Amino acid sequence: MPADRLHLVRHGEVHNPDRVLYGRLPGFGLSVAGRRMARQAADYVHGLDRPVASLVCSPLQRTRESAEPFTALFGAEPLVDERVIEPTNVFEGRRMKRALVNPLNWRHLTRPAVPSWGEAYASIASRMLQAMDAAWSRPDSGDVVVVSHQLPIWVAHLTVAGLPGRHDPRKRRCALSSVTSFEKRGDEWVEVGYAEPASTSGAVDVGAV
Repeated sequence: MPADRLHLVRHGEVHNPDRVLYGRLPGFGLSVAGRRMARQAADYVHGLDRPVASLVCSPLQRTRESAEPFTALFGAEPLVDERVIEPTNVFEGRRMKRALVNPLNWRHLTRPAVPSWGEAYASIASRMLQAMDAAWSRPDSGDVVVVSHQLPIWVAHLTVAGLPGRHDPRKRRCALSSVTSFEKRGDEWVEVGYAEPASTSGAVDVGAV
């Protein structure tokens, strides 16, 4: 038997005093508030009273740190999976408001349906579903937690819902330390829940791709 339920968990708030789009850049770990958020997400999953048999995370610092409370509560050591990493983006290291008013950058905005500024939505969807399938098949029973990033989680949601990848990044339903839950019924993924267990008031959330 495979897993019972799979939870895509977004990382907590990142220490980002310059408010840049950090993407895959190194050195961006959780803030003090971000560590609290990560613990709240883990407490929420723990409160579901469902055993977590497997833990997966992206290789970036903020997701590794967000996985730590799950290890503490469930005793599962995280398996790093490159397929759930943040997508690439040409605006990494920049403040978006400044970058978007520079005419030299407008060429990156010509095809928002792809999108032209970073990894294609189709590519993100493919690798995320592959990673979800692999994580689902790994344990004999119990739930799986995958700690990832806003855009990969949102694209997984859109794909499972049968919606196009093109979207307004400002309207993603994927808050810091949110939990989006899925089950696999036959060969099809079905979203079964979404929760925002962390206190995010006043959080800085400008670094997502």
